[in-house]
Amino acid sequence: MNTVYKETCQAVVVGAGHAGCEAALACARLGIETVMFTVSVDSIALMPCNPNIGGTSKGHLVREIDALGGEMGKNIDKTFIQSKMLNVSKGPAVHSLRAQADKSEYSRSMRRVLENTDHLSIVQAEVAEILTEDSGENRIVKGVKTASGAIYEAQAVILCTGTYLRARCIYGDVSTYTGPNGLQAANHLTDSLKKLGIEMYRFKTGTPARIDRRSIDFSKMEEQFGDERVVPFSFTTDPDTVQIPQVSCWLTYTNEKTHEIIRNNLDRSPLYSGMIEGTGPRYCPSIEDKVVRFADKNRHQVFIEPEGLYTNEMYVGGMSSSLPEDVQHAMYSSVAGLEHVKIVRNAYAIEYDCIDARQLYASLEFKKIHGLFSGGQFNGSSGYEEAAAQGLIAGINAARMIQKKDPLILDRSQAYIGVLIDDLVTKENREPYRMMTSRSEYRLLLRQDNADLRLTKIGYEMGLISEERYQELLEKERQIEKEIKRVEKVFVGTSEEVQELLEKYESTPLHSGISLAELIRRPELNYEILEPLDPDRPRLLRGVAEQVNIHIKYDGYIRRQQKQVEQFQKLEYKKLPENLDYDEIPSLRTEARQKLKMVKPLSVGQASRISGVSPADISVLLVWLEQRKGRKN
Repeated sequence: MNTVYKETCQAVVVGAGHAGCEAALACARLGIETVMFTVSVDSIALMPCNPNIGGTSKGHLVREIDALGGEMGKNIDKTFIQSKMLNVSKGPAVHSLRAQADKSEYSRSMRRVLENTDHLSIVQAEVAEILTEDSGENRIVKGVKTASGAIYEAQAVILCTGTYLRARCIYGDVSTYTGPNGLQAANHLTDSLKKLGIEMYRFKTGTPARIDRRSIDFSKMEEQFGDERVVPFSFTTDPDTVQIPQVSCWLTYTNEKTHEIIRNNLDRSPLYSGMIEGTGPRYCPSIEDKVVRFADKNRHQVFIEPEGLYTNEMYVGGMSSSLPEDVQHAMYSSVAGLEHVKIVRNAYAIEYDCIDARQLYASLEFKKIHGLFSGGQFNGSSGYEEAAAQGLIAGINAARMIQKKDPLILDRSQAYIGVLIDDLVTKENREPYRMMTSRSEYRLLLRQDNADLRLTKIGYEMGLISEERYQELLEKERQIEKEIKRVEKVFVGTSEEVQELLEKYESTPLHSGISLAELIRRPELNYEILEPLDPDRPRLLRGVAEQVNIHIKYDGYIRRQQKQVEQFQKLEYKKLPENLDYDEIPSLRTEARQKLKMVKPLSVGQASRISGVSPADISVLLVWLEQRKGRKN
């Protein structure tokens, strides 16, 4: 008689990428007995593509993850090798932190955290089946079964499979059924998900070659330095600890010869031959796609970035490709500084299975399978940061479901995480979704610098923020409010000292006294510059001073956006009945009825963002809800 291994836990996390790590840590830190599965323990928090964390809008997500009690920000602060604040010439709404990582150390550091977290176990095995049972209209998760037949009973399962489901790596006519970096693919789980009625997509992403540092002529490239004063990602990191020697990145460009090589070999590209069936990311195209789509451009930027302190491998940012090996050698060596380049790892495209995320609630739980949650690239997104953000929310909500508490759902006015998840579960995404600042309607309020002020209280309420950190936040809020009030009442006159400072910064001289706040609102001045005119200024932490400056300088714009949020929330807080039968609403158009029944929006606000639901449909819905309310009364 055959026997199988059985184990009982409370939550199972499938996958140990950036989503899986945050999901598992959130569950375990909330006291849930959690088992995290990975096809390879050595691939925990792997960076299979770009060796960096953050960037435009993505830096916002990392700050928000940290504010809620996640780990990504802390981990990159421990393992970065270069850090840069992007878009500093623009307004604070689009400032975004980006850090190059020592990718091996990033993975090792995250693994150490996971291995030393109470209530969390790591198992190297492939999950092959989701175990469920019938419960009337829906199914209920009961656990998972591995490829070896072992059964892990659980109340919640979180799918964070990344790019591993039926993964296929492709370059030229070479096609290997492996996950990223040649790791084992997960080939069994897709069939189990399809049997449960889950609709699957096939997406594609890619990565450039890795090259040998010793074969690069840096004299033909532009050196890119990190910031002189490094700003940490985590609000808990001591800023003094991240002031370390930084490594350089390098900038070069493709040229007409590069483009000619690519054009002459397009018929050999799997992207154009039909060999690749998955849909790729529009906002992170391969170099052959760039050459075709932007035929008028005679060059494209190429960033040469180190993969770590103890390796000679360099990442060729901007030149992802799935062209054949011989074409890659010719293409890369046509770039200035890479004439004698040695390729360590070929560029490749990777196809994988993922889902239509409209099958999920905003809590990231499947609508038809109670207890089954999902996060990361499996939800049709791209990027480490988007994955980690979803993993954190999925982990929190799986724990709260087990604890019989209401889910955490962030709306679009609260966080970039709210925008990300709302877009995924509400809108049709036929390509890998990438976060951008332009996707947020309220980006002046959702800055990366105030993520703690927006979200740390929520993290505290969820149980992921310590009492000490919460009290520090309250003190920070108190100091900001007190200093803003003080500065509004400080007046300066037309003294010689004042006029000299204004002249230094090319600011209009004064003809009468003015408040310090009014001077701060001038574009060329700020709170820091005006310190010499304010002898009674208290000693404040950099983060407090930054908030004082932004709140005073952009006060009018912030107030205007807050009014917009109030209007948004009127529809967002108008909840829809859980089992609303849209067939009961006769005036709805057929398309709108079909889309509403599929997405099952939680609020009128979410309904208004569904593709195919018009403003007229929303008006019909609002009238019907009022009539229904009147009938009940």
